Amino acid sequence: MKTRFRWLIASITALVMAFLFSSAASATTCADLASLTLHNATITTATPITGGSFLPPGSTTPLTGLPDFCRVSGIATPTSDSIITFEVWIPTDGSYNGKFEQLGCGGFCGSITYAGLAEAIQRGYAGAATDDGSQAGGTALFALGHPEKIVDFGYRAIKETTDKSKDVIRALTGAGPKRSYFNGCSDGGREALMEAQRFPKDFDGIIVGSPANNWTHLLVGAIYAQQKLLINPANYVPPTLLPVVTQGALAQCVGKDGGLPTDAFLNNPLACHFDPGTVQCKAGQDPATCLSSAQVQTVSAFYAGPRNPVTGRSIFPGFEPGEEDNPLNWPLWLTGALRVPTISNNLASGESLAAFFGYGFFADMVFQNPAFDYTKFNFTTDVAYTDKTVGPILNSVDPDLRPFKDHGGKIIHYVGWGDSAIPPLNTIHYVHSVEDALASAHDRDWDRDHSIDGFYRLFMVPGMSHCSGGPGANAFGNGLNGPVVDARHDVLKALEGWVENGVAPREIIATKYVGDDPAAGIAFQRPLCVFPKVAHYNGSGDPTSASSFICGEARGSDGHEAVSPFGH
Repeated sequence: MKTRFRWLIASITALVMAFLFSSAASATTCADLASLTLHNATITTATPITGGSFLPPGSTTPLTGLPDFCRVSGIATPTSDSIITFEVWIPTDGSYNGKFEQLGCGGFCGSITYAGLAEAIQRGYAGAATDDGSQAGGTALFALGHPEKIVDFGYRAIKETTDKSKDVIRALTGAGPKRSYFNGCSDGGREALMEAQRFPKDFDGIIVGSPANNWTHLLVGAIYAQQKLLINPANYVPPTLLPVVTQGALAQCVGKDGGLPTDAFLNNPLACHFDPGTVQCKAGQDPATCLSSAQVQTVSAFYAGPRNPVTGRSIFPGFEPGEEDNPLNWPLWLTGALRVPTISNNLASGESLAAFFGYGFFADMVFQNPAFDYTKFNFTTDVAYTDKTVGPILNSVDPDLRPFKDHGGKIIHYVGWGDSAIPPLNTIHYVHSVEDALASAHDRDWDRDHSIDGFYRLFMVPGMSHCSGGPGANAFGNGLNGPVVDARHDVLKALEGWVENGVAPREIIATKYVGDDPAAGIAFQRPLCVFPKVAHYNGSGDPTSASSFICGEARGSDGHEAVSPFGH
């Protein structure tokens, strides 16, 4: 009896304390957060936003359709040289679902992704984002003479944002998030894998899009591409000739890899063993319809990727054939609009983004020398120096994800096959390294081909460019929602279902809108399959319907396993 009485008193006391705590927490208003004390951080703004719209700083276009929310801005200063700006948005109209979504950044960052924050709160999440501590207008200039800012950019800013955001949410709502998700593409994808590797207990689910996770080798690849393209004027391939390359690849391979013969992209580029020599000019041929021998060498180099000239080993993979002429692909990332602005490092006049990021990275981060000369880059000693100095800070290539897996975390990873910023095979190599790491931690009977399916699934997206866009079905909640936002059509909903209900995604349906404009209607839909499976047309159904495609084994037109021939 005494034991039961003590239990009753303890239970009543706990309920009273919980009520008092809840009442105190709910008494905190958005404006009160301005005086919130955070470790090594200061709240600079705590403002309730009402009326359904918000005009981001520096913008003339308001974000609309928003719930009422509390906007909190802050600056974290984990070191005396750190200035890490972050924002946390929390719905205050009753739509908050108790969950938290942190957004990754892109490029050299330097700004807050306000559109991503808007979508987070529209979905009922509390959202957070950071500028990665790199206020330099999207350039790498922040790193010159500031080694601590490189660390902030590498991983410290995202960790500071995670911790401070959860503190803010707890202060306003009385409880921390019941589920936490990270969502990033490009550099944000690098950050997403950094979270899984360095901070495995911070997030329940992570969306990894086209990650720049092997950052140092990615930008070695950018310098390699510029050397092959620019040093000898004869090697330059202008954007006007890229349709020759694309049409050559499509003529050889389209419709033979599970897709349709009418597709403007390859369904599985690994099945296409395209030799750019087949579009080299023949005697008397109009040079506007073919490539010179020097230009064929350049295109072949882009497909092959850089190799160590001493050992012959691959440094980084090359790109896949089939979408070279898309304005979002090679013209934007590799060739630039013209040769002169690319050589001159003039982004405003049409410099390639590979040159912009490559020059900036090695000049400002690695060598701390604004006079860096890309033509003299050494692919043995300079690569080794880069890996040794900044590689441990910037690269998120650790394949041992057991701590994240053991925490119960889940990863959905997507990459466009047409990505010309980060070669798709970079992702495939990393996924294989994770499989190998888990296999080596178990006995020899471990099923290597399915060892990571329980927590990590990769979806390759035919016809998609870097993170979005391209001629394929490219909308699945990756910045552009499909016509239905559910676990079958939306990557975040799919991740939620996996984390919260144990339902692993077997496919995600992607949508291609007419002109990539949802208001113009749906052009077609396709299922995205768990790699290494690919979607195959069933031969008789509506070619615009996802139901007419079935996920199956990847095979080339010769019936053998689809493997790319270019040094992969």
